[in-house]
Amino acid sequence: MNNDSYFLGVDFGTQGVRVGIVDMKGHIMSSASINYNTYFPKKGEATQKPNDWWKCFKSTMKQALNELSISQRRKIKSITVDATSATVLCVSEKGEPLSDAIMWMDNRSEDIAKRINEMNHPILEHCGGSVYHEWFLPKALWFKENEPEVYSKAFKIVDQLDFINYHLCSRWVASKVNAVCKSNYVDGIGFDHNFMESIGLRDYKEKLITNIIEMGMLIGYLNTDIASEFEIDTIPVIQGGIDGQISTLGMGVIFPGRMSAILGTSFAQMIFTDNSNSKFKGIWGPYKNAMINNLSLLETGQSTGGSIVKWYQEIFDMKEKDFHENINRIIEKIPIGSNGIKYLDYFQGNRTPYMDSKASGVIYGLRLNHTKTDLYKALLESVAFGFKNIIINYENQGIVVEEIVCTGGVTFDRIWMQMLSDVTGKKLVINTNRKYGSILGCAILGAVATEKYTSLNEAVTQMVHEEESILPNMQHFNDYQELFNEYVKLYQKVEMMYN
Repeated sequence: MNNDSYFLGVDFGTQGVRVGIVDMKGHIMSSASINYNTYFPKKGEATQKPNDWWKCFKSTMKQALNELSISQRRKIKSITVDATSATVLCVSEKGEPLSDAIMWMDNRSEDIAKRINEMNHPILEHCGGSVYHEWFLPKALWFKENEPEVYSKAFKIVDQLDFINYHLCSRWVASKVNAVCKSNYVDGIGFDHNFMESIGLRDYKEKLITNIIEMGMLIGYLNTDIASEFEIDTIPVIQGGIDGQISTLGMGVIFPGRMSAILGTSFAQMIFTDNSNSKFKGIWGPYKNAMINNLSLLETGQSTGGSIVKWYQEIFDMKEKDFHENINRIIEKIPIGSNGIKYLDYFQGNRTPYMDSKASGVIYGLRLNHTKTDLYKALLESVAFGFKNIIINYENQGIVVEEIVCTGGVTFDRIWMQMLSDVTGKKLVINTNRKYGSILGCAILGAVATEKYTSLNEAVTQMVHEEESILPNMQHFNDYQELFNEYVKLYQKVEMMYN
C-alpha cells in the first residue's frame, strides 16, 4: 500500500475550528486551529456568529495548508467536516445567516422540549423516550414561536454542519447522523409527519432540510473558487456528522463492546449495539443505522466534566500554567473519599442517566478542617461516579462495556484518568491521536469514500493506533463502591426536595 493520499478533516467545535491533513496511516501531516467567540445574551443562552465560523475556517485552512508544498496539496483527496449539534440558525437560499446561531448548550427551548415530551408520541421511543432541549427540533420551534418574522423569511432552518457544507459545495443537505441523533429522524421512516404536525412543525418539509445524506457519502465537489484560493483540487466533499459521533470513529469504536468517551468540557459516551428493539432508559437511542448499517448507536453524557475543573480554578483563582502538576502532587496524598466531602457534579443539570435538567451541583459533608484540595479531589471523584453511573445503567440493560477508548484534554491528566479507571473498574485505552479524534474520524470517512480503503474496518485498522492503556486498581475499585452508593443516594434525596 502506498501512502500518497491525504485527507482533509475539519472540526467545528464549541470553542473554535480545527483543520488537519491526515495521511493514510493516520498521521497528522499538519494542523491549525482558531477560536471564535461565544456570546451569552441572557441567562441560559449561548450564541455564535455564523460568519465567524467561515472566516475562522478560511484562516485555519491557510495556516494548515501553508505547512504543505504545492505537490503535497495535490495529494489531498477529500474534505470532510464535523460540527457541534444542535447549533441552529436561519438562512437565506444563498446561505446568508438571518440570525445568530443558537448553540447546542443554549437552554432557551427547555419548555418547548418539555411540551414535546408530555405528548408521549411513539416516535420518542427511538431516542430514549424524550427529546432534550439541546436538540434541533425544540430550537427550530423556538425560532417559529419567538422570532416569527425571521422564521417566515428563512429559506431553511439548518444546523452548523449544513451551513458549512453548503458554503463548501453549494448543496443544501443534512447528515443522517445529525438527523437521527438530534432531529427525530428514524431510519426506514424518515421524519414522521404526524409527530412533526403534533409538535407544531407542520411546515417542516418547507423549512427543514429533508435531503438526508448518510455519513461517508458524496455531497458534491469543492467550489472552484475555494479550491483555487487554497491551491488544492476540486476534491469531493464527503458527508460528516456531529463532532462527538465522528470522533468515535476516529477512536476506532465501530463494534459493540467498546465504548468511546470524549473527555473535554463535557463528557460524552457512545457505544454501538446490534439490539435496535429495546426501549432503553436513561440512554439516548437506539439510533438505528445512524452511522453504521445494522448497528444502533447509544449515547450518554455528562454536562460537566473538564468545565468543573475550570470552575474550581476560577473560584480559587488558581489559573497558573502548572496548576494540574502542582495540585495532583497534593491530592495523591488525600485518601479515597476526600476526607468525607461528597459532590453531585450536575452543575449544568444531568444529561444521563436521569435526564434531569433541573438537577444542580451539590457539596455535602463540609467541615472546618477541610482544605481546598479536599474539595478538588472530591470534584474529580464526583465526575468519576457520574461516569460509573452511566456504565452501570448500560450494563443493567444488557449492554456490555468491555473497555473504554478515551480522547480529549482530560486524557492528559493521569491522576484523573487512573481515578476513572479505578472507580469504574474498566480498562481505559488512549490512542496516539488523542487530541485529534474528530479530525481522524473525518479522514477515515474520506479514505473510505475515495476507495483508498475498502471498509471502515480496514481504515480504522490502518489509521488508528493505541498509545497506552490504563488498568484499574481493584482494591481502589472496592474502596470506591460504597462511596458511589452514597453518591446515588445523595441525588435521590436532593431530587425529592425540589420535585
